Amino acid sequence: MASLNEHAQYNSKSSFSLANLKKDFPSSIVVFLVALPLCLGIALASGAPLFAGLLTGIIGGIVVASVSGSQLSVSGPAAGLTVIVFGAITKLGTYETFLLAILLAGVMQILLGVLKAGTIASYFPSSVIEGMLAAIGIILILKQIPHAVGYDADYEGDESFRGPDNNNTFSAITSALGRISYGAVIISLLSLAILIYWPKFKKLASVPAPLIVVVLGIILSYVFKGSNLEIKAEHLVKIPVVQSFNEFTGLFRSPDFSKITSPDVWTIAVTLAIVASLETLLSIEAVDKIDPYKRVSPTNRELVAQGIGNVTSGLLGGLPMTAVIVRSSANVNSGGKTKMSAILHGAWLLLSLLLIPGLLNSIPLSCLAAILLMTGYKLAKLDLFKKMWKEGKTQFIPFVVTVLAVVFTDLLKGVAIGMLIGVFYILRNNLRNPYFYTITENGEKKVIQIKLAEEVSFLNKAAIQYTLNHLPSGADVVIDGTNSRYIDLDVLEIIHNFRHNAFSRGIIVQLVNIKHKYDVPQLKDLIFKPENVKDNV
Repeated sequence: MASLNEHAQYNSKSSFSLANLKKDFPSSIVVFLVALPLCLGIALASGAPLFAGLLTGIIGGIVVASVSGSQLSVSGPAAGLTVIVFGAITKLGTYETFLLAILLAGVMQILLGVLKAGTIASYFPSSVIEGMLAAIGIILILKQIPHAVGYDADYEGDESFRGPDNNNTFSAITSALGRISYGAVIISLLSLAILIYWPKFKKLASVPAPLIVVVLGIILSYVFKGSNLEIKAEHLVKIPVVQSFNEFTGLFRSPDFSKITSPDVWTIAVTLAIVASLETLLSIEAVDKIDPYKRVSPTNRELVAQGIGNVTSGLLGGLPMTAVIVRSSANVNSGGKTKMSAILHGAWLLLSLLLIPGLLNSIPLSCLAAILLMTGYKLAKLDLFKKMWKEGKTQFIPFVVTVLAVVFTDLLKGVAIGMLIGVFYILRNNLRNPYFYTITENGEKKVIQIKLAEEVSFLNKAAIQYTLNHLPSGADVVIDGTNSRYIDLDVLEIIHNFRHNAFSRGIIVQLVNIKHKYDVPQLKDLIFKPENVKDNV
């Protein structure tokens, strides 16, 4: 975690200061190197032009990061949308019609942001967010093993467990281990060694280890040519080679506005807007948790930024985008400090496409896989599982269920399953804790004091009714609502009925500070105001 001095240094400088740029510049290179193969792989898996994947990464970096209020999240084409995108392009018939759906989805996201729909992110339990992060780490490790050993026939970048050809993550690893490229294995092992040990040399740590890994990968790919260790073409990065400005502009596509009245276009647009917004909010929540400065991103502004990005992507020929946890966590782990890192990564994607496509096409995917393997390890460390175990089963069970569900299904389904379990435990705890219960002796008579909680909802009705029905006969009972801001009408009815009928069991009931009706607390009443604090000295 960042020190207090580092917090003060950050708060005293803008995102564009030279002091922050010393961290953001090397981090942007790492994020660029991670984003490059993912942009291409997701485009391939989506059935879209490869250029569309790069274009989306460029827009996500330069446009979205500039508008976003998040300092560390990185946006780009999302692996979780590949199945939706592939099916949508097939259903709509042309890529241009699909672009119209992306544009409309972006407009909807802007409206969601304006309507303050981003607050839904606050309702995700922390155990589910931690589980999602750990699952992403495990998926990264599992998905990168084939690329680390040199088997890239089906490179897709998708995080779902089961692929479109009915293969799954484990069968892909088994196939890869049967077709090992020893040149790729050597590169990935050396890359991992550099990533682990390079940062330990303080004098060398100013040069980012992932950059050394990529340089080494390019050198070894040339050294191995013509030998048994030669890196095959399918195990190298592939980006379009642009020879002229006309070729570059010819890569752009425009939406087909003639299909604006198509019900299918609107259906797909709504689907994209909802799914992309949920993925973004999940990612933003997760990135804020691993931000060493513990900054809180404005979620409504993020929805607006994502909407602007998707409108731009739809107009120019890109793919739908979200804030993405893989690139964002790589940004955090490589020392990124402000949004300048994400903006620069978009600039590097653009410049690489224009200036050095040939050199980038010499990068082995095995060295990029090593970078992602280390990122995955940092997200799914054993220490995290130990920490969640120590916090008890109400945290550990939703955490583990989320991990398993995300790994064996996909991101959104897994988080939905984790949410169900998380909410179950929240409700279970809430049902068990509507009051504090104490028993004292006053001579031969028992005095039972029931102190109600701050919020007593309809969900507490059964627990309170059970408790009142099983109080010992002949006791004095004090039901104290002093601390309660709100008590549900159904619960009040149970309390008053119990008071009226308790004499038949010899119970004397005293109600303390319990009203006949409570209004639901308004948000403005819950906000801390210094003038409301009384001096008790």
